[in-house]
Amino acid sequence: MKSFDVLIVGSGHAGAQAAISLRQSGFEGSISIVTDEAHLPYERPPLSKDALSDAYDFEQGAIRPSAFWKEQGIELLLGRRVISIDAEAHTVALDDGGLLGYAKLIWAAGGSPRRLPCVPDDLHGVHYLRNRAHAEAIQIALSRATNIVVVGGGYIGLEVAAALVNLGRTVTLVETSPRLLSRSASEPLSDFLHAEHTRQGVDIRLNAKVAAVEAQDGVVASLTLEDGENLPADLLLIGIGIDPLIDPLQQAGAELGAGGVLVDSRCRTTLPDVYAIGDCAAHVNAYGDGRVLRLESVQNAHDQAAVVAAELVGKGADYDALPWFWSDQYDLKLQTAGLSLDFDRAIVRGDIASRSFSIVYKRDGVVIALDCINAPRDYIQGRSLVTRRSTASDETIADVTSPIKSLA
Repeated sequence: MKSFDVLIVGSGHAGAQAAISLRQSGFEGSISIVTDEAHLPYERPPLSKDALSDAYDFEQGAIRPSAFWKEQGIELLLGRRVISIDAEAHTVALDDGGLLGYAKLIWAAGGSPRRLPCVPDDLHGVHYLRNRAHAEAIQIALSRATNIVVVGGGYIGLEVAAALVNLGRTVTLVETSPRLLSRSASEPLSDFLHAEHTRQGVDIRLNAKVAAVEAQDGVVASLTLEDGENLPADLLLIGIGIDPLIDPLQQAGAELGAGGVLVDSRCRTTLPDVYAIGDCAAHVNAYGDGRVLRLESVQNAHDQAAVVAAELVGKGADYDALPWFWSDQYDLKLQTAGLSLDFDRAIVRGDIASRSFSIVYKRDGVVIALDCINAPRDYIQGRSLVTRRSTASDETIADVTSPIKSLA
């Protein structure tokens, strides 16, 4: 049985950055990353954008070249999946029957795409988008698809719809809620993006639920909505969120929360010497109004990785990073800072019709977040409004003649 000083499960941004941060912090012990993927760690954001084009070079999207991992003494165990953890023995069991030991375990396995119950797993023409293999399969399917339906009006669904339109495809988008981004955006932003996607030719169906999927010769042919409408579909892409991959942790007795594994401010789980970071880690965020939540973002993955690395080299510090996020759709760049949970005021700064504006969110008179569309200066300067808990008046915030940095 091989054993490592630090064993990292998962090769996404969280897992890869944990290994990188450990070496950057001076950690000299043995490190291994075990992952069920067959590829070197790679950038995930392009998967819902550029990577859908067959012109995209996945090798250029590598987080680090292959030589880096060897030079840094980081062993990559590709194509293997952890199926159980023995927290007392400090070992993990693999799906190929192997066993690995660890002194410290960092769980960064992320999540798997959430399935639609009415869609058979073995139906051809149905796609999810979480990894390189998914993107490559969609590339191939696009060469013969004529009727494309995207289910899910969140960021993944909208980014995919925009990417496909940019490739010259016609897209129908189905969303169960009464508006796009209903769980993460205010109505002004939802309405703006709805109008933009409609202008680009996306056929959007709101308040629409998939009741059944019809197949022909084992391939998806159409889907039927609950209101009876039938939509032709020879390529169905489902983007309705993820389910965190935490079963081995749960079976080992780790405490759970917010659908993930619960961690403290140093990313420690309730299992001895086991940490969790990234999409699957539930924590009390300093900007989340005391809630236990999970953040599915590159920022969170990188910052939590740095927290664990510092902890393991004896320079521990609590996780308190400002959450931020971005989304590219057509020629629009959305940049978000903070968390707009339970906001009670949404102040529009700028002219929405100009396609360059910001929305600043308040709760109890305090700025808690902002969304910026094609407004990078507002985003860069406005982050301090959140970190300094600005109480600037609504009128001052809305006044574009006042530099936003002066409001903090």
